[in-house]
Amino acid sequence: MSYKTFRYDHLFTLESGKTLKGFHLAYTTYGNLNDAKSNVVWIFHALTANSNPTEWWPGLVGENTFFDPAKYFIVCVNMPGSCYGSISPLDTDPRTNEPFYQNFPWFTTRDMVRAYQHLKKHLRIEKISIGIGGSMGGQQLVEWAIEEPQLFEYIIPIATNAYHSSWGIAFNASQRWCIENDITWKNNNADAGLEGMKVARSIALLSYRHYDTYALSQQGFTAETELLGVDKQVSKAESYQHYQGEKLAKRFNAFSYYFLSQGMDKHNVARSRGSLHAALGSITAKTLVIAISSDILFPPAEQELLAAHINNAELAIINSHYGHDGFLLEYEQITELIEGFLKKSSNTNSRVHELAS
Repeated sequence: MSYKTFRYDHLFTLESGKTLKGFHLAYTTYGNLNDAKSNVVWIFHALTANSNPTEWWPGLVGENTFFDPAKYFIVCVNMPGSCYGSISPLDTDPRTNEPFYQNFPWFTTRDMVRAYQHLKKHLRIEKISIGIGGSMGGQQLVEWAIEEPQLFEYIIPIATNAYHSSWGIAFNASQRWCIENDITWKNNNADAGLEGMKVARSIALLSYRHYDTYALSQQGFTAETELLGVDKQVSKAESYQHYQGEKLAKRFNAFSYYFLSQGMDKHNVARSRGSLHAALGSITAKTLVIAISSDILFPPAEQELLAAHINNAELAIINSHYGHDGFLLEYEQITELIEGFLKKSSNTNSRVHELAS
């Protein structure tokens, strides 16, 4: 596995109209490009993940999994605005020689894709065999499949949508409100807003999971009181919410969380493209859309909409009690669906049959 940084030292204009003097992207490659350059898999990560999918998708990416580097050349980029190596709010603003902080010119999902196009050119990739991503990663995948209809042979968007819903925006707005009400949020330091982000993560978790998830794993009470600092029994559910907030605060920052959520809110493939039908109808990649039955944040109706407007797209719904997080956890079901999808395509494409075997 190779961890690298790509630098683009030219003007780059965002959808907002703001212009950067350049940007950098942290990315990971795994495996080797074959002589025909026909084995590229581009993986898109979700909100708080990084460019190493073997860490957050270990049942799907890595040795002896479906996306095995012995077979595929795997590329994953840390999305702009994140805190894992790509351009972020904690980087230096060349206009002030100080960190961007609140002045970070955040990226929409379309801006992200347009940044990746420069990395793709740098890597001399002309065709991507399979593009796959869930949640915000899936949003980027769908955007790119529209931006360059001939680039992807196959796309597999999971638990994602064509535009971010009012429901999803409300969740994100409530989380940003938590950060904004942290008394430290306006401070110019890397730890600003962390307490607010912990609460925001607690809210987010409710949208990522499902009633059944908590019923199965967080029933009852625990004597563990360290997180709350009080001498009393607390419910497992309450302790779990605190734990998840603290856990994120150890690896993420409020600035990235805040601006990435804004980028997600602006996701809409129909923007400046006439209509949703026209935008999705321009996708030529063979498409498998995967939904999670218990997903309340990106409900199956959103994947049904994608499949209805992408030409000849297939739709599969995974039964899971994990809610939205099922796209990260249901490895076996996802693998089975991908294998079946590619093998079905092998009737007309022998190379895909070779990769799927």
